[in-house]
Amino acid sequence: MRLSGKTALVTGGGSGIGLATAVALAREGCRVVIAGRDEAKLKAAAAEYASAGKILCHPVEVASRESVQKLVAWTEKELGPIDILVNSAGTNVVKRSLAELSPEDWQRMLDVNATGAFHAMQAVLPGMRERHDGLIVNIGSIAGKRAGLLGGVGYNASKFALAALGITASLEDGQRGIRVTTVHPGEVDTPILKNRPVPVTEEHRARILQSEDVAAAVLMVACLPPRAHVPELVIKPTSQDYV
Repeated sequence: MRLSGKTALVTGGGSGIGLATAVALAREGCRVVIAGRDEAKLKAAAAEYASAGKILCHPVEVASRESVQKLVAWTEKELGPIDILVNSAGTNVVKRSLAELSPEDWQRMLDVNATGAFHAMQAVLPGMRERHDGLIVNIGSIAGKRAGLLGGVGYNASKFALAALGITASLEDGQRGIRVTTVHPGEVDTPILKNRPVPVTEEHRARILQSEDVAAAVLMVACLPPRAHVPELVIKPTSQDYV
């Protein structure tokens, strides 16, 4: 129970990497709130993994600053100061090439994938600064390190923005004892695959990362002593190139 007594807030916590991370944190003794748009999915996830530890849920629209602020205030009221924030909310679209991408989808990806993390970080950082302690983990993507055609122009841009957000926050608040890590996964078998322009086969899903693999990387970062900081971490399927 390496994280006993800690409180974590996980956005995008109803499924995929967010849920797997929440469960991993809870199993190490963390009190966890999972948040996302679909309240029914959140409640079902919290009930399914109740044996893992204390997992509460609360709806949020990360693109809305007011919604995020309400979430953070509720979490602090229920569980106390937030020690760990995991920004895992993310989205992509089917029509993702520059020729096809609509302005609305472009804006939505920026709002969810980058601005949502910005809202959450600004909401939790004052308390972390006051305590001179805290960990923020942003779930980025290899698409935020190596822009390619697979993610598409809007997704790539939003993940590059998220990576820059994390690095800059580390520079600003590292001396206050606050650690910000961006985890950059390669291909992961999560619900976002349903938005691929070409359907993914079961054989392909079996070869790529599972949500639990990325959660294990996040947990490793969370369990490091406060003196140790991992600014960025790339984790990819063995079969996926990183060039």
